[in-house]
Amino acid sequence: MEVTPLVWGLTIIGILALLAFDFVFHVRKAHVPTLREAAIWSALYVGFAIIFGLGMLLFAGGGPGSEYFAGYVTEKALSVDNLFVFLIIMASFRVPREDQQKVLLFGIVFALIARTGFILLGAALINSFAWIFYLFGLILLLTAGNLLKPEDEDEHGADNFIIRIAKKFMHTSDHYDGDKLFTIENGKRVMTPMLLVMVAIGGTDILFALDSIPAIFGLTQNTYIVFTATAFSLLGLRQLFFLIDGLLDRLIYLSYGLAAILAFIGVKLILHALHENNLPFINDGEHVPVVEVGIGLSLAVIIGVLAVTVIASLVSPAGKAQTAIANARRHAESYLDSEYTHDPAERERIYNALLAEREQIIALGPKYREKARAEADLMELLERARSSRDEAVARGEAKPR
Repeated sequence: MEVTPLVWGLTIIGILALLAFDFVFHVRKAHVPTLREAAIWSALYVGFAIIFGLGMLLFAGGGPGSEYFAGYVTEKALSVDNLFVFLIIMASFRVPREDQQKVLLFGIVFALIARTGFILLGAALINSFAWIFYLFGLILLLTAGNLLKPEDEDEHGADNFIIRIAKKFMHTSDHYDGDKLFTIENGKRVMTPMLLVMVAIGGTDILFALDSIPAIFGLTQNTYIVFTATAFSLLGLRQLFFLIDGLLDRLIYLSYGLAAILAFIGVKLILHALHENNLPFINDGEHVPVVEVGIGLSLAVIIGVLAVTVIASLVSPAGKAQTAIANARRHAESYLDSEYTHDPAERERIYNALLAEREQIIALGPKYREKARAEADLMELLERARSSRDEAVARGEAKPR
């Protein structure tokens, strides 16, 4: 599929315009998006991606159109997994709720820049060295294996190597000053935690690109399709974060599904590398006659695995319990953190969510109630949140229930 410079230019201008619109009309003024706002804009961005894909099917044909949709679905699934890490980072830095949108938009822009660089590099390598498919396939197989290992949240927390270096050489304040990157403290210009959290998210974006770009190159080698599928998967990620914020912990089997998809694409890449083989120590540098996986089968496997993964997570009692317990802990910590939000309505929403999660734990039955009670820190947090709420009611800062 040949793409003219005019089409490339219009596509890039369209994507930049969407990002600018997002910043000017939604992110510039700090606020907490409502569920309705997040749902509407998430649906609109998914709609844009689908319309673009239908246009690809209409003007470029079934092959490129199918490659785009397979790439988009894969990249979107990987992006949702990335949201888990963004949540951990922002919790580590105690980013105020009102400013989380700006952090997320920065992460999306930086991810788009980083992945565009990797796309151009990957395309150049593919055009010059057919053996790069072996390397891409190996990267995906290793990534799939890593997804199956228990993950330590500290790996993505606020005390990683980059942050320690930044704190060592630059004065850093302990408190936020709105969404400013620098502030004045004791007459000196110092860095705020807002800059640190953006550095942390930017660093993780580079690591994400190392996984996602080989994955989509395993589905298509057309640079335009790779770029547009990646870009549309990132657009709307900010709204999606606030839409499924409380459900992220519910997807307990997502890592298994992503591992299966990445392993499948990794095998597909290695088969393609064997088919295009020119390495002298494999089959004397001749092509190896192997079965290649078509894009139709790839798309079916990706959608099928994701569907099974999501459904299994949503209906699992263990998933429901894990979600209620994790969200109760997070909401209790947020309610007790005076700097988390200065919006009374948002504090009320957090406390109501905490009560709902407590009811969910009770409704799950004795087994999961005992599991929650066994977590002493959670019980202490819930009691402290209840006491803090009672004090707020006594001061007239909250309405009694």
